[in-house]
Amino acid sequence: MPMRTTTKQGTLMFVRAAVSLQTVAVFVQAVTAGLVLSSPGRGALHSAGAYTVFVVALVHLVVAALAWRPGGGSPRPVLYAAGFLGLTLAQVALGIAHVKALHVPLGVLMFGLSVVQLVWMRPGFRARLATTS
Repeated sequence: MPMRTTTKQGTLMFVRAAVSLQTVAVFVQAVTAGLVLSSPGRGALHSAGAYTVFVVALVHLVVAALAWRPGGGSPRPVLYAAGFLGLTLAQVALGIAHVKALHVPLGVLMFGLSVVQLVWMRPGFRARLATTS
Protein backbone atom coordinates (compact mmCIF):
# COMPACT_ATOMS: atom_id res chain seq x y z
CA MET A 1 0.00 0.00 0.00
CA PRO A 2 1.51 3.40 -0.95
CA MET A 3 2.31 5.89 1.79
CA ARG A 4 -0.05 8.83 1.96
CA THR A 5 1.23 12.26 2.86
CA THR A 6 -0.83 15.04 4.31
CA THR A 7 -0.97 18.47 2.74
CA LYS A 8 1.23 19.88 5.51
CA GLN A 9 3.91 17.21 4.90
CA GLY A 10 3.72 17.81 1.16
CA THR A 11 4.21 21.56 1.45
CA LEU A 12 7.04 21.04 3.91
CA MET A 13 8.70 18.80 1.35
CA PHE A 14 8.69 21.70 -1.13
CA VAL A 15 10.24 24.02 1.46
CA ARG A 16 12.96 21.43 2.13
CA ALA A 17 13.60 21.16 -1.61
CA ALA A 18 13.88 24.96 -1.90
CA VAL A 19 16.33 25.13 1.01
CA SER A 20 18.36 22.27 -0.50
CA LEU A 21 18.52 24.05 -3.85
CA GLN A 22 19.47 27.28 -2.09
CA THR A 23 22.31 25.55 -0.22
CA VAL A 24 23.67 24.03 -3.44
CA ALA A 25 23.45 27.38 -5.25
CA VAL A 26 25.36 29.19 -2.48
CA PHE A 27 27.98 26.42 -2.45
CA VAL A 28 28.45 26.76 -6.22
CA GLN A 29 28.85 30.51 -5.69
CA ALA A 30 31.66 29.80 -3.22
CA VAL A 31 33.40 27.64 -5.83
CA THR A 32 33.07 30.32 -8.52
CA ALA A 33 34.26 32.96 -6.03
CA GLY A 34 37.40 30.90 -5.50
CA LEU A 35 37.90 30.75 -9.26
CA VAL A 36 37.49 34.54 -9.54
CA LEU A 37 39.95 35.18 -6.71
CA SER A 38 42.52 32.75 -8.09
CA SER A 39 42.33 33.68 -11.76
CA PRO A 40 40.82 36.90 -13.08
CA GLY A 41 38.49 36.67 -16.03
CA ARG A 42 35.97 34.27 -14.53
CA GLY A 43 33.69 36.99 -13.23
CA ALA A 44 30.92 36.17 -15.69
CA LEU A 45 30.45 32.73 -14.13
CA HIS A 46 30.26 34.23 -10.64
CA SER A 47 27.84 36.89 -11.87
CA ALA A 48 25.57 34.27 -13.42
CA GLY A 49 25.67 32.38 -10.12
CA ALA A 50 24.58 35.54 -8.31
CA TYR A 51 21.47 35.72 -10.47
CA THR A 52 20.83 32.06 -9.73
CA VAL A 53 21.14 32.53 -5.96
CA PHE A 54 18.78 35.53 -6.14
CA VAL A 55 16.15 33.57 -8.10
CA VAL A 56 16.48 30.55 -5.80
CA ALA A 57 16.14 32.77 -2.70
CA LEU A 58 13.02 34.35 -4.23
CA VAL A 59 11.56 30.91 -5.02
CA HIS A 60 12.35 29.84 -1.45
CA LEU A 61 10.39 32.83 -0.13
CA VAL A 62 7.39 32.07 -2.38
CA VAL A 63 7.38 28.37 -1.47
CA ALA A 64 7.67 29.16 2.24
CA ALA A 65 4.78 31.65 2.00
CA LEU A 66 2.63 29.11 0.16
CA ALA A 67 3.42 26.47 2.77
CA TRP A 68 2.52 28.89 5.54
CA ARG A 69 -0.77 30.44 4.43
CA PRO A 70 -2.74 27.81 2.51
CA GLY A 71 -0.84 24.88 3.99
CA GLY A 72 -1.34 26.02 7.57
CA GLY A 73 2.32 25.68 8.49
CA SER A 74 4.51 27.79 10.74
CA PRO A 75 5.43 31.35 9.67
CA ARG A 76 9.05 30.75 10.78
CA PRO A 77 10.28 29.49 7.35
CA VAL A 78 8.86 32.64 5.76
CA LEU A 79 10.91 34.79 8.12
CA TYR A 80 14.04 32.77 7.40
CA ALA A 81 13.45 32.99 3.65
CA ALA A 82 12.82 36.74 3.80
CA GLY A 83 15.96 37.24 5.87
CA PHE A 84 17.99 35.16 3.44
CA LEU A 85 16.63 37.15 0.51
CA GLY A 86 17.67 40.34 2.32
CA LEU A 87 21.18 38.94 2.84
CA THR A 88 21.28 37.98 -0.84
CA LEU A 89 20.39 41.53 -1.88
CA ALA A 90 23.09 42.92 0.44
CA GLN A 91 25.56 40.39 -0.98
CA VAL A 92 24.77 41.45 -4.55
CA ALA A 93 25.18 45.13 -3.67
CA LEU A 94 28.53 44.49 -1.96
CA GLY A 95 29.69 42.42 -4.93
CA ILE A 96 28.78 45.12 -7.43
CA ALA A 97 30.61 47.67 -5.27
CA HIS A 98 33.65 45.32 -5.10
CA VAL A 99 33.75 45.43 -1.28
CA LYS A 100 35.51 42.07 -0.86
CA ALA A 101 36.20 42.69 2.84
CA LEU A 102 32.46 42.33 3.53
CA HIS A 103 31.35 40.37 0.47
CA VAL A 104 33.42 37.26 1.19
CA PRO A 105 32.56 36.90 4.92
CA LEU A 106 28.87 37.50 4.18
CA GLY A 107 29.00 34.72 1.60
CA VAL A 108 30.48 32.36 4.18
CA LEU A 109 27.78 33.38 6.67
CA MET A 110 25.05 32.78 4.08
CA PHE A 111 26.37 29.31 3.30
CA GLY A 112 26.51 28.48 7.01
CA LEU A 113 22.98 29.74 7.63
CA SER A 114 21.65 27.78 4.68
CA VAL A 115 23.31 24.57 5.89
CA VAL A 116 21.97 25.10 9.43
CA GLN A 117 18.46 25.65 8.07
CA LEU A 118 18.78 22.55 5.89
CA VAL A 119 19.84 20.41 8.84
CA TRP A 120 17.16 21.93 11.07
CA MET A 121 14.45 21.00 8.56
CA ARG A 122 15.45 17.33 8.38
CA PRO A 123 12.57 15.10 9.42
CA GLY A 124 12.76 14.24 13.11
CA PHE A 125 15.80 16.44 13.82
CA ARG A 126 14.05 18.62 16.40
CA ALA A 127 12.47 15.56 18.03
CA ARG A 128 15.89 13.92 18.39
CA LEU A 129 17.32 17.20 19.68
CA ALA A 130 14.58 17.42 22.33
CA THR A 131 15.11 13.85 23.55
CA THR A 132 18.89 14.27 24.01
CA SER A 133 18.61 17.31 26.27
